Amino acid sequence: MRSNHPDKNRFILAGSALCVALSLPLAGLALSAATPVAAAEHGGAQAGSGAGGAGRGGPGESAKGGQHAGGGKGGGITNKIFRPAVGEEEDSDRPEWAGVKGGKAGGGGKPFGAGVKKGDLYGDMYVLLRDENGEPLLDESGAELVVAFVYEGTTLVPLLDGTSLVAIPRNEEGDLLTQVTLGDTTYDVYPAEVELGRLSVGRSPSKVLDHSLDEAIAKLASAEVIALDATGRLTADGVTIDSPLENLALYVSYMTSGTLPQNITLPEAFDAAALLAAAADKTGSISVDTVIYMNSILGINSGETYYDFSTYEYDREATWSDKTVQVLVFDEANNVYVPTTVNLYEVVFGSTDWSDPTTDGGADDFAAAANDYLQAIEFVHDNEVR
Repeated sequence: MRSNHPDKNRFILAGSALCVALSLPLAGLALSAATPVAAAEHGGAQAGSGAGGAGRGGPGESAKGGQHAGGGKGGGITNKIFRPAVGEEEDSDRPEWAGVKGGKAGGGGKPFGAGVKKGDLYGDMYVLLRDENGEPLLDESGAELVVAFVYEGTTLVPLLDGTSLVAIPRNEEGDLLTQVTLGDTTYDVYPAEVELGRLSVGRSPSKVLDHSLDEAIAKLASAEVIALDATGRLTADGVTIDSPLENLALYVSYMTSGTLPQNITLPEAFDAAALLAAAADKTGSISVDTVIYMNSILGINSGETYYDFSTYEYDREATWSDKTVQVLVFDEANNVYVPTTVNLYEVVFGSTDWSDPTTDGGADDFAAAANDYLQAIEFVHDNEVR
């Protein structure tokens, strides 16, 4: 049965993560044990969605601003990690404590009463081999297994041994090596860093998200009707809560307690993955690494315990097949944009279901759902009737 609500008994010991031995110190690791979740990372959290459809405007139509047929963005791990820097958006919710972009004037220094800072220890956030719950797989010395990337021309792509991702071996001091040998071929390899983009605000002082949570809860508590918009975001009396900071604050609150303050009654189809999506860069994407690193930065993961995603399952077709929105679609005959009702499953995902690489729920399901919500939010944002 599909569940959009992760298990409230959410912590399991990291010690239960699968440990994999490095048999040869200079040989690459091709880990079949890591393949299910690793395949989701390699193929993109929305794997299987690239086919079908005729762009975001649907068959025979072109939607304003649409560029990615069948939700093509986020279709590969390289796109997710090595995308161009995103410029400042008009709705970026840049907090006041961050000061003025571009110089020292107006910013710098720690504000008075800034609160506790989070994420100070997450300097190198590499793409890792992970189990079904998103926990890092470890070598025999207890070190995380980092996915090996190689250059194809000027593009970095994951190194594969058959269909399995390869881990970068380490030397005796625990440092990552720079080469991997598979068969008769030696490859120069590199780790890939996970870019959090706008989600990096999760590292900010705790008072920033505390204030945003108060703002969001005030809207919800005073509303007569709490519902969801077509992209899964919460609405208060028909007004979507679209602030990235407020959505991130709601995400932390829900994921740490299983509910929201003031006994807010959540709609039946509420999905916490949509909160994370609404907090992320609209032009970005969300992978399993994004989810797990953010959960650690935000304190949802704590020490050696990880959020338990085992009861979370995602079905793209069931989630999106009946979701429609009114957007601007280009009418070629009259050379104008016309408000048109479209089906999100068709125009964003090309009517292509997501293929779960595992038989059970898990972090890959949650990441796929969050990434799909993000693609839907971007589509509506780019093409909405204004």
